Amino acid sequence: MDIEVLGALDARENGVSVTPTAPKPRQVLALLALHADQVVPVASLVEELWGDKPPRSARTTLQTYVLQLRELISAALAQDPEPGPRRTAKEVLVTTPGGYMLNTSGGASDIREFDRLAGLGYRAMDAGDFAGAASRLREALALWTGSALAGVQTGAQLEMERKRLEETRLCALDQRIDADLRLGRHRELLGELTVLVSRYRTHETLHGQFMLALHRSGRRSEALDVYQRLRTSLVRELGLEPSAGLSRVQRMILMAGPESVPARATAGAEALSRVG
Repeated sequence: MDIEVLGALDARENGVSVTPTAPKPRQVLALLALHADQVVPVASLVEELWGDKPPRSARTTLQTYVLQLRELISAALAQDPEPGPRRTAKEVLVTTPGGYMLNTSGGASDIREFDRLAGLGYRAMDAGDFAGAASRLREALALWTGSALAGVQTGAQLEMERKRLEETRLCALDQRIDADLRLGRHRELLGELTVLVSRYRTHETLHGQFMLALHRSGRRSEALDVYQRLRTSLVRELGLEPSAGLSRVQRMILMAGPESVPARATAGAEALSRVG
């Protein structure tokens, strides 16, 4: 089974979608897909569907949703063109003593591929291979087609997983931009960072990266304006001042002078690594 969660939920067997349209079975599939090839306890599924006030019929109703998923899986398995014995729906969506498990049998998973590529990117960053890091992290981020689990009704567990996934995406994005800055691609980043700082109004690292990209592009006054806008947002929304790391970036730009652009691509990026 192939699974995608970095955008709209999609699970496919033999290329046929087994993703239900009904909200509750969709939630069940989403939680099983996030933990593919691992047992998801019944208690976790019940909590996801009904929170801390499940109905008396919760376990029976959950079994009904599992049966509905197996019907979709059976229909997809029946379209396997290969001769020979086929897996059954119960072998794909497995019942265990404590819960249920989605058995992918080695199928593709966009989460696993994202983690693999991002890990390669992080290791390349640590080794000083900024070109390799930017390339791998760009590949990882390209797997995202929208917000994680788009179109899925979420309870407490799925919402926590969604936030975790979005945080991993943002971390990879930060690192990819850092790698691009170290490679001197500041002008190429301006458009992207303009959108990002508008979306993440209090994210210090992105604002610091935007400041550096603007300054290196000869737009010192705009870089300093970015700092002031961020400071206003932080004070108004969170009651906080900018971190010491971001203040160092501001001072570096102030001391560099209106006409000065750092010669080395790494200048300032090292200060950004200490933001927060």
